[in-house]
Amino acid sequence: MRSVMITLAGFALTSASLCAQARDIRPDDRFMCSWGAGTAARAQELKLSGVSRYAAAQKIQTLKFSKSWMRSMALGITEQTFDSASRAKPVVVHDTFYDGCIHYRLARKEAVTPAPRQSTGHSHT
Repeated sequence: MRSVMITLAGFALTSASLCAQARDIRPDDRFMCSWGAGTAARAQELKLSGVSRYAAAQKIQTLKFSKSWMRSMALGITEQTFDSASRAKPVVVHDTFYDGCIHYRLARKEAVTPAPRQSTGHSHT
Protein backbone atom coordinates (compact mmCIF):
# COMPACT_ATOMS: atom_id res chain seq x y z
CA MET A 1 0.00 0.00 0.00
CA ARG A 2 2.84 2.33 0.82
CA SER A 3 4.47 1.82 -2.58
CA VAL A 4 1.15 2.58 -4.28
CA MET A 5 0.89 5.87 -2.40
CA ILE A 6 4.48 6.77 -3.30
CA THR A 7 3.81 5.97 -6.96
CA LEU A 8 0.62 8.04 -6.97
CA ALA A 9 2.45 10.94 -5.33
CA GLY A 10 5.12 10.72 -8.04
CA PHE A 11 2.47 10.84 -10.76
CA ALA A 12 0.82 13.81 -9.08
CA LEU A 13 4.10 15.71 -8.91
CA THR A 14 4.92 14.89 -12.52
CA SER A 15 1.46 16.02 -13.66
CA ALA A 16 1.73 19.26 -11.69
CA SER A 17 5.16 19.92 -13.17
CA LEU A 18 3.92 19.24 -16.71
CA CYS A 19 0.92 21.53 -16.19
CA ALA A 20 3.16 24.33 -14.90
CA GLN A 21 5.54 23.93 -17.83
CA ALA A 22 2.69 23.68 -20.35
CA ARG A 23 1.81 27.30 -19.59
CA ASP A 24 5.14 28.24 -21.18
CA ILE A 25 4.12 26.75 -24.53
CA ARG A 26 3.11 29.03 -27.37
CA PRO A 27 -0.60 29.05 -28.22
CA ASP A 28 0.20 27.75 -31.74
CA ASP A 29 1.99 24.73 -30.26
CA ARG A 30 -0.86 24.08 -27.83
CA PHE A 31 -3.34 24.26 -30.74
CA MET A 32 -1.26 21.84 -32.81
CA CYS A 33 -1.04 19.35 -29.92
CA SER A 34 -4.77 19.59 -29.24
CA TRP A 35 -5.68 19.25 -32.91
CA GLY A 36 -3.31 16.29 -33.36
CA ALA A 37 -4.69 14.58 -30.26
CA GLY A 38 -8.23 14.95 -31.59
CA THR A 39 -7.13 13.57 -34.96
CA ALA A 40 -5.48 10.56 -33.31
CA ALA A 41 -8.59 9.90 -31.20
CA ARG A 42 -10.84 10.03 -34.29
CA ALA A 43 -8.49 7.68 -36.16
CA GLN A 44 -8.60 5.26 -33.21
CA GLU A 45 -12.41 5.40 -33.23
CA LEU A 46 -12.40 4.49 -36.93
CA LYS A 47 -9.89 1.69 -36.40
CA LEU A 48 -11.83 0.18 -33.49
CA SER A 49 -15.09 0.36 -35.44
CA GLY A 50 -13.59 -1.71 -38.26
CA VAL A 51 -13.11 1.03 -40.87
CA SER A 52 -10.23 0.23 -43.22
CA ARG A 53 -7.10 2.36 -43.38
CA TYR A 54 -7.95 3.19 -47.00
CA ALA A 55 -11.49 4.35 -46.11
CA ALA A 56 -10.09 6.47 -43.24
CA ALA A 57 -7.59 8.11 -45.61
CA GLN A 58 -10.34 8.75 -48.16
CA LYS A 59 -12.45 10.39 -45.44
CA ILE A 60 -9.54 12.70 -44.57
CA GLN A 61 -9.13 13.66 -48.24
CA THR A 62 -12.73 14.98 -48.30
CA LEU A 63 -12.25 17.24 -45.27
CA LYS A 64 -11.48 20.94 -45.48
CA PHE A 65 -8.54 22.14 -43.37
CA SER A 66 -7.79 25.67 -42.21
CA LYS A 67 -4.01 25.32 -42.45
CA SER A 68 -1.90 23.86 -45.25
CA TRP A 69 -0.02 21.41 -43.01
CA MET A 70 -3.14 19.81 -41.55
CA ARG A 71 -4.06 17.39 -44.36
CA SER A 72 -0.65 15.68 -44.54
CA MET A 73 -0.39 15.66 -40.75
CA ALA A 74 -3.87 14.11 -40.42
CA LEU A 75 -2.94 11.42 -42.95
CA GLY A 76 0.30 10.68 -41.09
CA ILE A 77 -1.39 10.52 -37.69
CA THR A 78 -4.08 8.23 -39.09
CA GLU A 79 -1.50 5.96 -40.71
CA GLN A 80 0.48 5.71 -37.46
CA THR A 81 -2.70 5.01 -35.51
CA PHE A 82 -3.72 2.21 -37.86
CA ASP A 83 -0.17 0.78 -37.75
CA SER A 84 -0.32 0.57 -33.97
CA ALA A 85 -1.56 -2.65 -32.39
CA SER A 86 -3.18 -0.59 -29.63
CA ARG A 87 -6.81 -1.29 -28.80
CA ALA A 88 -6.93 1.59 -26.29
CA LYS A 89 -10.02 3.73 -26.04
CA PRO A 90 -9.94 6.92 -28.11
CA VAL A 91 -9.84 9.12 -24.99
CA VAL A 92 -6.66 7.33 -23.87
CA VAL A 93 -5.12 7.84 -27.32
CA HIS A 94 -6.11 11.53 -27.17
CA ASP A 95 -4.57 12.08 -23.75
CA THR A 96 -1.41 10.12 -24.57
CA PHE A 97 -0.89 12.01 -27.83
CA TYR A 98 -1.50 15.40 -26.19
CA ASP A 99 0.82 14.71 -23.25
CA GLY A 100 3.54 13.38 -25.56
CA CYS A 101 3.22 16.36 -27.89
CA ILE A 102 3.41 18.88 -25.03
CA HIS A 103 6.41 17.04 -23.60
CA TYR A 104 8.11 17.10 -27.02
CA ARG A 105 7.41 20.82 -27.53
CA LEU A 106 8.81 21.61 -24.06
CA ALA A 107 11.95 19.54 -24.69
CA ARG A 108 12.43 21.16 -28.09
CA LYS A 109 11.97 24.61 -26.57
CA GLU A 110 14.60 23.86 -23.92
CA ALA A 111 17.02 22.53 -26.56
CA VAL A 112 16.62 25.68 -28.68
CA THR A 113 16.78 28.19 -25.83
CA PRO A 114 20.43 28.92 -25.07
CA ALA A 115 21.44 28.55 -21.45
CA PRO A 116 22.67 31.73 -19.77
CA ARG A 117 26.44 32.03 -19.80
CA GLN A 118 28.07 31.55 -16.47
CA SER A 119 30.70 34.03 -15.44
CA THR A 120 34.07 32.47 -14.64
CA GLY A 121 35.17 35.46 -12.67
CA HIS A 122 38.01 36.24 -15.07
CA SER A 123 38.21 39.48 -16.94
CA HIS A 124 39.06 39.21 -20.64
CA THR A 125 40.06 42.77 -21.45
